[in-house]
Amino acid sequence: METRSAKRRKLLMDALQNETHKKPDLTDRISDLPEAILLKILFLLPIKTLAQTSILSKRWRALWLSFPDLDFTTINTSETNHPTKNNSKQSRKLHSRWNNPKTMDVLTQVLTFRDKNSDLRLLRFRGCFSFSHLNDLIRKATRFNVQELDVEISTEDYFNFPRCLITSESLRVLKIKSHYQGFRLPPISVMKTGFLFVHTLSLAFVILHNQPDLSDLFSDSSFPSLKKLSLEACFGLKQLRVGCRVLEEFTLENCFQLQVLDIFGARIERLRIVNCFDPKIGESLVKIDGSSLRYVMWEYNSVPNSCSLVNLSNLLGVCISFILSLEESVTKLQSLSNLLTGFSHARFLTFESPCIEILSILNSAVYIPQFNNLKCLELHTAFNMKNIPAALACLFKNSPVLHTLTLKISSEKYKIKNKRSQCKRDLWDVSSSEEEKFWESQIQNMKSFLHHLKQVEIHGFLGCANEVSLAKFLLKHGKVLEELILCTENKNRKDFLRQETSRLKLKGFSLANPNATIKFI
Repeated sequence: METRSAKRRKLLMDALQNETHKKPDLTDRISDLPEAILLKILFLLPIKTLAQTSILSKRWRALWLSFPDLDFTTINTSETNHPTKNNSKQSRKLHSRWNNPKTMDVLTQVLTFRDKNSDLRLLRFRGCFSFSHLNDLIRKATRFNVQELDVEISTEDYFNFPRCLITSESLRVLKIKSHYQGFRLPPISVMKTGFLFVHTLSLAFVILHNQPDLSDLFSDSSFPSLKKLSLEACFGLKQLRVGCRVLEEFTLENCFQLQVLDIFGARIERLRIVNCFDPKIGESLVKIDGSSLRYVMWEYNSVPNSCSLVNLSNLLGVCISFILSLEESVTKLQSLSNLLTGFSHARFLTFESPCIEILSILNSAVYIPQFNNLKCLELHTAFNMKNIPAALACLFKNSPVLHTLTLKISSEKYKIKNKRSQCKRDLWDVSSSEEEKFWESQIQNMKSFLHHLKQVEIHGFLGCANEVSLAKFLLKHGKVLEELILCTENKNRKDFLRQETSRLKLKGFSLANPNATIKFI
């Protein structure tokens, strides 16, 4: 008589044998999915794999020939460097690497054999083209009512902006970047006849020599729907006026010849201006009027001769990095003061290097306004000049309600040169250093600042004179200071021992707020 466990084993073996002899289910369940789901799956595939699916069945072939998003940049995944105006060799190398006839042929064939009744939502490609070939591809795209066109190209010679794009009623997003040689825009009389529905426009490496009328191109009459605008390396652009009614974001980069910039708009929220206004070109003028402006990035621009920033009371975040010769005229110093005053409503403010160094040298020559709304301040500095504490003190004094202070010490030259002889001393025990006497003299002026500051981070901290004196001062007089974080960069043995010494000294240090915590990272 079989035991119960033996019966179980027999039943299990019978089930396994039946499963082994059972015919596999070869049903194509993926092809039975709704078209909307299949399109979402295909969207995740690189275009080469996407094209290979066309051999599976008639349905898959139909999906490929009508697929709305074609991104040919996945064919060539090699990284590209973006050449600048002074890097023609790099431009030619890029031109040579992109000159791949196979890629260009594939792009042409895909558009040629595409279902004539299918619209293009996205077409993105990059490569080396002749103007006739490029123009032919773009004409094909417009016939398919392309909504977003993103091209990054290199050509043997300058080429003219394809006019079929201007009158396209389907186009919503247009991005054209030419690495070599650049492209020309049509006359303003032609440009103003189209672009009625474009809401995002990005142009890079545009040739604008002898076309002064295009300085007024970006207005309501030309771009009534434009919300995002990006211009990069516009050669020959000397004057630019941007006043599109619904514009929300504007980026301007590497326009070295620019002399006049006038921006106004009730809806502009984000503004980024980088590497503009070469002082060798001549005098420059900047006007910004934006009641809705929230974020501004002013990076590595020369200070213009005249600066007017109005209606910026709604500013949230500003990042500043300016270039200024120490021998500039009074006019430029006043312009710098106007620039800082225009940004004084910000709640979050970052000064990139070398702003603090410049302000410390100019000292009282530049007016630093009150930052009455400022909650978070981030400063990048070498901290290697005697005047730096004076510049910092001025900023602290004029930031009466600051909550968070971040100091990033980032001068490697200073660290290498000095290896900081001052660091060899036990500076936490020194109470009468020159730096500490200076900070003690600022207590009355910084009273409001010291009564609001809650968190401090010092990155690149090595325990040297300027750093130690500032840290001690904030701990000693920061009434509501909750946390001081000291971030060290080097991890060699000497730095580790100095860090441990500082940690031990701080245990017995007198704090204005006994609940304050000190962290070494």
